[in-house]
Amino acid sequence: MSPAAPVADMSLLSMFWTAQLAVKFVMLGLLSASVWCWAIIINKAILYRKFQIAMDRFEQIFWSGTSLEELYTTLSARPTSGMATLFVAAMHEWKRSVQTASSSFMGLQARIEKVLDVSIAREVEKLESNLIVLATVASAAPFVGLFGTVWGIMHSFSSIAASKNTSLAVVAPGIAEALLATAIGLFAAVPALIAFNKLQGDVAKKQARLEGFADEFSSILSRQIDQHAVRDRAA
Repeated sequence: MSPAAPVADMSLLSMFWTAQLAVKFVMLGLLSASVWCWAIIINKAILYRKFQIAMDRFEQIFWSGTSLEELYTTLSARPTSGMATLFVAAMHEWKRSVQTASSSFMGLQARIEKVLDVSIAREVEKLESNLIVLATVASAAPFVGLFGTVWGIMHSFSSIAASKNTSLAVVAPGIAEALLATAIGLFAAVPALIAFNKLQGDVAKKQARLEGFADEFSSILSRQIDQHAVRDRAA
């Protein structure tokens, strides 16, 4: 009886080392993209949690009856985020107009609303930063992995043609190595896609909350403007 043929090592690490150079580059690129995506996901999860806590804390203080002047003095002395940033920006515009001539009240409501809109846009931009990376990896990684697979299969068939041996034992290892690239592409793309959709939804909720507070605070300042205007006419 002839000795059994040696069994090929089909472990993931072995398939990586025996893959073609181009396929190795594809795999390493996809793995790097996956690590980058997970770093972004973890960073955003921490950032959004802190952002949520900051908004909850600010709303609790704001609606507790604290003086707007006192709250502005406290918050303007330190870095802020979320609703606190909107509040400080609007109050800064308000105080700048109050401290100047009464004619500054003309168009003040529009200026405050513009300041709030700009502040919301900046806060949302911070929240959305790097999400484009997740979207790009989610859409491109499967195709990059497919490119590695196609390249590996082309080389495998070229080797088969050169050796003139079409047995499954010869064909299978090369195809398995090539398919590993597609598997890694999906490994990078699926979590990135899920995380992108989840994080985008979180951003939309926080943006809606910021816009709701901006509308409420704008109404409060609008009443203050009307009161100042009445006093000015009475004087």
